[in-house]
Amino acid sequence: MDEVISLFPTPFLRAPAALPPLLVQGLLEHFSAAALQENNASANLSHTRMLKPSDSPLLLDVASLITPKLTEFGALMFGERMGWSLKEMWVNVLDSGGRQAVHNHANSFISGVVYLTPTDESSRTVFMKSPGGHDFSFKNDHAGVVTGPFNADKWISPMPSLGDMVLFPSYLMHAVPPNAGARRITLAFNAIPLRLDSWGYTVGFSG
Repeated sequence: MDEVISLFPTPFLRAPAALPPLLVQGLLEHFSAAALQENNASANLSHTRMLKPSDSPLLLDVASLITPKLTEFGALMFGERMGWSLKEMWVNVLDSGGRQAVHNHANSFISGVVYLTPTDESSRTVFMKSPGGHDFSFKNDHAGVVTGPFNADKWISPMPSLGDMVLFPSYLMHAVPPNAGARRITLAFNAIPLRLDSWGYTVGFSG
């Protein structure tokens, strides 16, 4: 029998209700008004300064819930359960009409998003293939094409609920389309391992 094998798949973790409602509400009350930094991608997108867990007891609670998930996800990426550090965190406020341009996250290995408010169907996070040279230079793209995991250019993440979290490799390109609904608030973060060891050549990281 023929067999199709998915070579080198990209891991993506979805953790429903990763943060409890009371913690989500506390984050909203404490950080929504602090999202004062403008984003050049959209006039209707702003965010807080870069935060560390030690900046707030609320963020310490977040870190205690997220870090075990980082350990599990990191084992998928690197083949070993190891220590992880939340390098930075920030809160995004996306008002109606706002969008987030295509980007990835430099100087980190795992990135994540926690959804703090309801998300309109229009502004679900979209993940894209890297624009690098991994595809043929010709495409078959017309109304009759059936899109699947091996020919798709993008993937729209499932509709999130309050407190849901997603984790993904930091190199993965992603964006948020124009928000046609109410204000959308998320907590984003980057994480790094404490160290990587390649047959005795060890590199340590400090958050």
